[in-house]
Amino acid sequence: MQQIVTDHTLIGNNRIAHGVHGEGAPVVLIHGTPSSSLIWRNVMPPLVDAGFKVHVYDLLGYGLSERPLDPEVDTSVTGQVPVLEGLMAHWRLERAHIIAHDIGGGVAQRLGVFSPERLRSLTMIDVVSFDSWPSRRTHEQMQAGLEALIKAPNDRHRAHFRDWLFSTVEDKDRLAESALGAYLDFISGPVGQGSLFQHQVRHYDPKHTMEIADRYAELGEKPVQLIWGADDAWQVVDWAHKLHAAIPGSELHVLERCGHFAMEDQPETVSALLIDFLKRRV
Repeated sequence: MQQIVTDHTLIGNNRIAHGVHGEGAPVVLIHGTPSSSLIWRNVMPPLVDAGFKVHVYDLLGYGLSERPLDPEVDTSVTGQVPVLEGLMAHWRLERAHIIAHDIGGGVAQRLGVFSPERLRSLTMIDVVSFDSWPSRRTHEQMQAGLEALIKAPNDRHRAHFRDWLFSTVEDKDRLAESALGAYLDFISGPVGQGSLFQHQVRHYDPKHTMEIADRYAELGEKPVQLIWGADDAWQVVDWAHKLHAAIPGSELHVLERCGHFAMEDQPETVSALLIDFLKRRV
């Protein structure tokens, strides 16, 4: 499986996996949970071919980035913003086109509200917003207590989260034949299983988006595009319409036969929409 992060850099006190591909106007891709930059593997090459310099990375506590042992290290949506800002400084980017998925959208929203000068444009794909998250299924599991999931044997853990990941797509065969195993490897085993709950699940809290929800209109001062799977079971399409209404001038594209992991279900369509949108803003 192709990894598109190629380097590690110390941001603050933590090592972040990242990669830079191509030449042209700068684009930054921000993934969500429980994935990694791997989700962009079929989107990054078309962007590079279209003449963009694409910057990718794994969020702190995710993928190939450091999994901090210290529980005080903040890997929440809010805690990820200074990581992104540190990477942009490392990449020497004053401004960039930001493309974000899932909780990466929360990171991008906070950057756009508090540091709007850093954005050339913003594309959000099946993102969290308002109090849309965690998903109903995850919320029920959190309410029931996560202890049993944290201590589950590896085979039971992988089976449970295999089903969880399958719920992100319509084309389950395509996911099974490509990235499913890699996604499971990142969140399983002696490090991955504990990290999933410490660095991801325990931070599923809508306060990070609700704190800025009344300022979403400010995002409309820059070009904004929303891309959404019509069959998204995690962030149902009603949230797309609510976010679209909250951001003046935003574009909305709803993809039929597409789930929450739109880049897995329809990478070709997503890539085409991104390139068209960015080409109009270069």
